[in-house]
Amino acid sequence: MPMKLPADLIRLLPKTDVHLHLDGSLRPETLIDLARQHRVQLPSDTVDGLFEQVFKEKYASLTEYLHGFQYTVAVLQNPESLERVAYELMEDNILEGVRYIEVRFAPHLHVHPGLGFQEVLQAVDRGLARAAAHYNSRSEGVRSGREPRFAYGIIACAMRKFEPVYSEFYRRFFELHSYSPPKQVFQLAAVELARAVVDIRDRCGVPIVGFDLAGDEFGYPAVDFKDAYDFVHRNFMKKTVHAGEAYGPESIFQAITECHADRIGHGSFLFSDDMIRSPEIADRRDYVNRLSQYIADRRITIEVCLSSNLQTNPQIHNLAEHSFGQMRASNLSCTLCTDNRLVSRTTMCRELGLALEHFPITAKELKDLLVYGFKRSFYPGPYEEKRRYVRSVINYYEELQRQHLPETLGGGEV
Repeated sequence: MPMKLPADLIRLLPKTDVHLHLDGSLRPETLIDLARQHRVQLPSDTVDGLFEQVFKEKYASLTEYLHGFQYTVAVLQNPESLERVAYELMEDNILEGVRYIEVRFAPHLHVHPGLGFQEVLQAVDRGLARAAAHYNSRSEGVRSGREPRFAYGIIACAMRKFEPVYSEFYRRFFELHSYSPPKQVFQLAAVELARAVVDIRDRCGVPIVGFDLAGDEFGYPAVDFKDAYDFVHRNFMKKTVHAGEAYGPESIFQAITECHADRIGHGSFLFSDDMIRSPEIADRRDYVNRLSQYIADRRITIEVCLSSNLQTNPQIHNLAEHSFGQMRASNLSCTLCTDNRLVSRTTMCRELGLALEHFPITAKELKDLLVYGFKRSFYPGPYEEKRRYVRSVINYYEELQRQHLPETLGGGEV
């Protein structure tokens, strides 16, 4: 039987969101305001109009899902806008009881002659830091030590594929490499980003906690970006990869073996042996079983985005068909995420509610699911500090058990 929790209790539970795209998570009101300031033409200048025409409840295809990013990226081309959107994103999560987020975005989409890598990343960091400091200094629960503080990290995304029109940086990068094949240009841009974020992390102290690869999996496998991942790996940066979102188990295998992935973004088609394309894999079911057990044994965490996957994958007709259920049955480490709050019109409270509604999650499994988000996070501080932080989360969760419907939340050790 699905566990039913009241909305107020779902909001109180300590949550994470470690797969959260900045440019897909603006407040619609802010998008309209920034578009007016920067003279960006939107399909509508009302929230209802944007929801009807751009940010829909359902999408016909991944292409339609991604359509709205042209507008959000266009208004995020200066430090003030980046800082504001980051601040508001932190505020919105705080109101939902989220205690830790990792905000990811592709800096290349915001870099131009008047705005460099460092300025882009520092602007986002300023917004997140201001919001966290504002909450942590004013929350009586945080100041007394009864509640975990709000913390965050930043993940930099390389793009598997891009066009010159995507940004001024990409246009100039193509011009500088006009004699190189496009695939090689994509790889070079990823290496450039890898070098930039390691330097900015080390020299400027920006909490860049991870490196990611996003974009079209088909035709642009993770192995093509091995050089970029090798560089961040050698420089002690955590790794995640969008894999198994629109491609099969082989994409996830490459992310782990070639890119040293600590986490997998989406992983929806991990168990889809019918999507295996390599003729060298004779027993597809055995391959999937061994891969899933390897992921379980290594405690590689899957960043599950239920609403987003339902909207972009026509193979998933309803959430009960999502592989999240099989992931749990295989004892995989999973954490729930929003992906894009605006584009998917969702929140972490909604994602947790959907999981509880469509999957038979026990009280212990709920606690494990929430705490795993903190344990498998790319927390920016030292290991011992992270352990204390996770312990504060567990203590807070157990206090909620005692205060709010203990027979509903139950117990269980993590």
